[in-house]
This record gives sequence, C-alpha cells and structure tokens, in this order.
Amino acid sequence: MTERPGGYALNAPQEAPPLHRPGARGRGARSNVSGRYEALAREVFDDGWTEADGTPPRLATMVLRDASKSIVSTNCSPDISFDQSINPYRGCEHGCVYCYARPSHAYWGYSPGLDFESVIFAKRNGAALLEAFFNKTGYQPKPIMIGANTDAWQPLERERQHTREILKVCARYRHPISVISKSALIRRDIDILGPMAADGLVKAAISVTTLDRRLARELEPRAAAPHRRLETITALKQAGIPVTVMMAPIIPALTDHEIEPLLEAAARAGADHAAYVLLRLPLEIRDLFREWLADKRPDAASHVMSLVRQMRGGKDYDSDWATRGRGTGPYAKLIASRFRQAIKRSGLDAPRTALTTSLFERPLGSAEQPGLF
Repeated sequence: MTERPGGYALNAPQEAPPLHRPGARGRGARSNVSGRYEALAREVFDDGWTEADGTPPRLATMVLRDASKSIVSTNCSPDISFDQSINPYRGCEHGCVYCYARPSHAYWGYSPGLDFESVIFAKRNGAALLEAFFNKTGYQPKPIMIGANTDAWQPLERERQHTREILKVCARYRHPISVISKSALIRRDIDILGPMAADGLVKAAISVTTLDRRLARELEPRAAAPHRRLETITALKQAGIPVTVMMAPIIPALTDHEIEPLLEAAARAGADHAAYVLLRLPLEIRDLFREWLADKRPDAASHVMSLVRQMRGGKDYDSDWATRGRGTGPYAKLIASRFRQAIKRSGLDAPRTALTTSLFERPLGSAEQPGLF
C-alpha cells in the first residue's frame, strides 16, 4: 500500500498496471474504463504480464491524501432520509461492482472501474474539520449519516482509524449520527456507539445483499461475508444500538429470490427494521455491471438485464427521484409487495428510531466554549 503526499492530483490519474479480463484478483470491476471527463480514453489489451496460469496480477491499493476543506456534505434529495453526511474516504476497497458511488471517482480524474476500489482518498484531518463545523456560530444540530457514499469501515480503516476519530468527536459533542456499513469492523467502535445509543444519539444500518457466500465474494470481493454481517447485527443490537438491515441492492434474477430468507435471518440476528433499494445502473456502472455479468453469470446476463429494463421503463436506468430506488412496472411492484409482507412476518416493521438533537453541547475548551483558564 502506497501513499502520495500533497493534495488532489486532478486530471493526472495514476496508471493502473495493464490488465486484461477477467480483471484483477480480489477486485470487483472487470476493467478500468476511462472516466467520462478525461480527454484521452484507455483501451485494455493483453501485454503478456499475466501469471503462469493466465490470471492477471494482484492490484495494490494506493492511498492519496484528501485535501478537502470541509467534512460534512449536504443534499436535497427527497428519496433519502438524511440531508447531512460524512464520508471519511473517497473510493472503497470493498469493490462492490454495483456501487452507486463509482461514478464520483471520475470527478477526480480516475476510473470508476478498478481505480475506484484501488485508489482511495483518505480524509486524515476529518476529525478536526468536523470539530470546526460543530463550532460554527449558529450551528443547529441535526443527524449526520456516516458512510452514505463509501463505506466508512472499509479495510483501510483498520489501520487509518479516520472514522473512529470522527466518532470520538461526535461523542464528545453529543451529536446524533446514523451509520451504515457492510463491514464487521464497525464492531470495533461499539465502545463509542453503545453509550451514544443509550442517549438516543445513534442508529445503525447493516447492508446484507445476499446470504450466498460465493455470490457475495463475486459481487463484493473485499466486504465481510454474509454470516459476519449477521453477527455484526447481533453485536450491535446487544450493545443497545437500533439496527436496520438494508437489502441493497436487490438484483433481479440474482438475489430477489432471497428476500424472505434474508429478512428472516436478519430478524433472528436481532435487526429492528428493514429496507431495500433496487439495483441502480447510472453512468459508468451500467457497462461495469454488464462486464461483470458476462464474466461471472453469462448464462443469466440477458435475463437479468431484461428484468432491469422492465423495472426502468425500458431503459437500463431511470434517475427520476421518485422511482430510482424502487423502480416501476409489475416486477418492481411484486418485489415491493413481497418485501412488505416479509418484514411484517419477520417483525421488522416497527416504527423507525428517532434520534435526539437536544443533548448537543460544545465541550469546555472548544472554540465556542472556552475553558475557564
């Protein structure tokens, strides 16, 4: 793992090692397609640098310093439940081939393909930026989602601990947060999250895409195995943290048959609520997912994409806010109906946990609350 000093290297992407399909070992994307803002396009070719058995070499992770001047992002989307979020990392080593955050890497001059999961921007000063944000004159607290775009507990966090430092700031200021992850590493921070939850300051969501370990490894190569995510739900619940299981995304003809057993397993693990999102294929994700299907599920590829288009008005994707997470048409309605019935049978339809903002306070010694001496 390497790190380059300095800030962003916009319009100067690092060249990944020449790769040919089926992609790099341990990675999700099958190619490193050029970003849509780049002046020059790269084309994959076989240069002979493969292992003796014909497989491509491993692709190392490169870590870059994220020189952002702020840490809290805002949005005005009507189809998500929060308008403030924190992402300690840009890019994600989990390598989920379907990840809706992939296209954002193109803004920095990198590919939404293999670059997204191997060139990671880390916000080393995130905790200090958050403390400054909380100390802004007139700041009114409202819940912040941590890990909304890329996973805040991805493998890199084990050594970097940028997320943990941000959690410590939230705990000191008694600021309400929601957290979402598909990593068992979040259990490391139960010592912070548990006491916050006791004061109504935390709720968590764990993403479980499938119970099939082989499919999970192919879809999400560096994320926790399904059974580890269920164990994480149990650990969070035992610590008094309200937990939602997110079946996201539901992929037609690949994971939709698991709706009922997956929700039953989550309920047994201790989850309180459940939600889902249909597979989304905006921008570069469409071609990346098609490549993955052709490589990993060639026998089902045409059927999967046919069902996707049936739920997207005949297109691979429809970005309309009202339907992008649920789709339209008979098949989408069937999935919605099955999900509603399944959460009712499993007892996952309790009212959502509301977080409190009334406990927020600036500790002594902060900019807005100086110490006596």
